Amino acid sequence: MLHEAIGSSRVAEKRHIIHFKTRSAYTRFMAAFEEAGELFPVKSVIRPMKIIHAICCTMKSGFPPLQHPSIRLIEEDIPIRVHAARIRHPQQPVLLRQAGNSIPWGVKQIKAPEAWKETRGSRIRIGVVDTGIDYSHPDLRGRISRGINLLNRSLLPTDDNGHGTHISGTIAASNRSSGILGVAPLAMIHPVKAFDNNGTAYVSDIVMGIDWCVHNRMHIINMSFGMKNRSKSLHDAVRNAHKLGIVIVASSGNEGKQSSIDYPARFSQVISVGATAPNRKIASFSNKGRSIDIYAPGDKIKSTWLQHKYMELSGTSMATSHISGVIALMLTIRPELTPGDIKSLLQKTSNPVTGLKSRSGIRAGEVDAMRALRHLGT
Repeated sequence: MLHEAIGSSRVAEKRHIIHFKTRSAYTRFMAAFEEAGELFPVKSVIRPMKIIHAICCTMKSGFPPLQHPSIRLIEEDIPIRVHAARIRHPQQPVLLRQAGNSIPWGVKQIKAPEAWKETRGSRIRIGVVDTGIDYSHPDLRGRISRGINLLNRSLLPTDDNGHGTHISGTIAASNRSSGILGVAPLAMIHPVKAFDNNGTAYVSDIVMGIDWCVHNRMHIINMSFGMKNRSKSLHDAVRNAHKLGIVIVASSGNEGKQSSIDYPARFSQVISVGATAPNRKIASFSNKGRSIDIYAPGDKIKSTWLQHKYMELSGTSMATSHISGVIALMLTIRPELTPGDIKSLLQKTSNPVTGLKSRSGIRAGEVDAMRALRHLGT
């Protein structure tokens, strides 16, 4: 059935995710698939997604829906984008040369430098599911560990967009002498390249990125991207990672909406992040309201960029990386904290923000690294 549905033509095809009802059904299919080599001369036409007992493949448009006792559901594999940050200086990336500029305003705002007396995030592994990372950037030297390129597994997850490098710098840059410092300058970044040079991926790429993070025992997964449509596949992957104690942090979106945020931030298993500007004011572009769990600086954030440069970007993506850094600091001191513990602690120790309407319900605040650590008994 699948062989006929996939076909040989590349015209008018769509990617789909096929979920099996049980783990054993998935395992049986994969074993049969391996034996059916003559039907599938190119093995890459089917991508296994073990974490959700599913496969991803491209099927001919208009082909009748596959019906089989082992199949639970079939979902279209839809595109997803990094939360498009607005480049303030697209022609001239901001090149920092003086040590006096080494701590960006957002890192100072959340009181990370005061927290460094207690912890700098050592031994915490953070999977950054994004566009990859610039391995040659001096501020990230010693902070990059093993990752994966889901677009081409034979290549390193090298960043050809810039977004992933920017996120990684805010989390863990550690060049005090001539560059910048991130929130957790001793944490380890594991780059998971799921997005292409345009900042676009498919849900299946994200699911496989989460799968990699689970199998490689990440403590935190940073997801600075989003989409409007709910995906059962993405929710299953998030739920499974959450059950295993991995903290998942995601950006809420940049449409300035009062009552709606993007997926995966909207899932209850995720810590959803909104962006603030200076003076703890919610950034005009940030989604806001009761769906936000925590806010962090996201306006005009300077961080690492391609070719040893620095860029100033704005977006809830940038806010999310601040939160991942603070969680790394917390986990160094209390590694037994659950994702639920961390979410409630971040909220309990946050500082009030301005820019929310009173009818929006519970007011999430801006993260405060020092207050969070004090609450842990340090």
